[in-house]
Amino acid sequence: MNPKKCCQEIYFLLLILLISHFAAGQTAATDSTGQVIVGDITVEGNHRTRTGIIMREMDIRKGDTLTAGLLKEKLEIDRRKVVNTNLFVTVDLLTKSSPDSLRTDIRIVVKERWYFIILPVFQLADRNFNEWWYERKRDLSRTTYGVYLSYGNVTGRADKLRFLAEFGFIPKFEVAYTLPYIDKAQKTGITVGTSYSINKNTAFRTWRDKLQYLSSEEINRERFYTYVSLTRRNKYYTFHSVDLRWSYLTISDTIAALNPNYLLNGDKRQRYFQLTYTYSYDKRDNVQYALQGQTAGVQISKTGLLPSDDVNTLYVYGSYRKFVPLGKKFYFNTNVRGRLSFPKRQPYTQTVGLGYRNDLVRGYELYVVDGQDYALVKNELKYKLFSIQKHLSFIPVRQFNTIPLAAYINTFADAGYVKNSYPEFSNTRLGNSMLYGAGAGLDVVTFYNIVARFNVTLNGLGERRFFFNLAREF
Repeated sequence: MNPKKCCQEIYFLLLILLISHFAAGQTAATDSTGQVIVGDITVEGNHRTRTGIIMREMDIRKGDTLTAGLLKEKLEIDRRKVVNTNLFVTVDLLTKSSPDSLRTDIRIVVKERWYFIILPVFQLADRNFNEWWYERKRDLSRTTYGVYLSYGNVTGRADKLRFLAEFGFIPKFEVAYTLPYIDKAQKTGITVGTSYSINKNTAFRTWRDKLQYLSSEEINRERFYTYVSLTRRNKYYTFHSVDLRWSYLTISDTIAALNPNYLLNGDKRQRYFQLTYTYSYDKRDNVQYALQGQTAGVQISKTGLLPSDDVNTLYVYGSYRKFVPLGKKFYFNTNVRGRLSFPKRQPYTQTVGLGYRNDLVRGYELYVVDGQDYALVKNELKYKLFSIQKHLSFIPVRQFNTIPLAAYINTFADAGYVKNSYPEFSNTRLGNSMLYGAGAGLDVVTFYNIVARFNVTLNGLGERRFFFNLAREF
């Protein structure tokens, strides 16, 4: 045998074995059965946030053994959960395989938000921009101004301190502090807060499905409440909360005379305790602007716990939302919600129908449909135009130099029904009848949960309108 040729063959054999071993380690560090062993999990970029707050969201643990495909899937799910803490601008989960073992290490790389924010407040006092624009004739006196302070992640445990001081149309002062985890298991949290507001200009009743205001130089409404809420998060996607609050409300003689049902029987004072239990299930890919997943919730609230309380009502509220990616940048979502309340004879302040916040049939933004019970269905089909993240290196503050921006065109169709047991109190036209609305629009989504919506709608009354809404999604 030629010694030189033998050495060459051994050399090439060793080279092939080395390349094969290196390639196997770099692809996924898997064994012959395709299994991956999770090694060290490290967190980078969390200058303020405690590592345990991030690890609380992670289902993957060191030492887990799973397939490479399942590892990739679970990492994306965990990444979304970290994103949904609303503590970070960006979140990346990176893997690094060890070439000499089956271990795969994981790096969690985050970019924190700017947590201390002081902002001037200048906003509309009406229910939404569209009511102010169309119904109030863009009256700038119907605005509030002041200062808002938000100090998030105060101790690095995702806690938040909020303070609000508003003046103008509706002076208001609020302070609240939230600590999401007060136990070692990181499952129980607490929120305490208080609020005080006064009104000279007051919506004293709803008439023909429009709010009617009393304008005066005197204080017509004064309200104070304080509360404590306990939250419980046993699993990643389920939340329980119990809220106990005490409220005190007084109105002027004029309001009581104009609407004796405001507090019932012409009363001018309302004091009560309120206990509310809420269960929610939230498994969305992104709480800022969901495209996949689902949410569900039930809320039961009893107003009037003591014999001395001035109110005695009970309501049950339920909701379900489903987000479905259809492929090729198309997405669909449906939303069903409803409310039942007892007894049917209620103060005006406790009679809640459709028209507030997001509980409305699109196309009826200018209306308030009062009632004791309601049901609402909202459907939407959207197409993603683009979704980008732009890094602006000339901005020195890292919390603001990465700007996400996305745009979606959409079509929607909604339907709702409000049961009003005392229609004579509001002379309603829309209560006790089906409400329909449809349209198309554009959604623009950017950082810090800001969503701008531009919609063209057609409602069941045959009214065509353009509506704009700017909100923060949670």
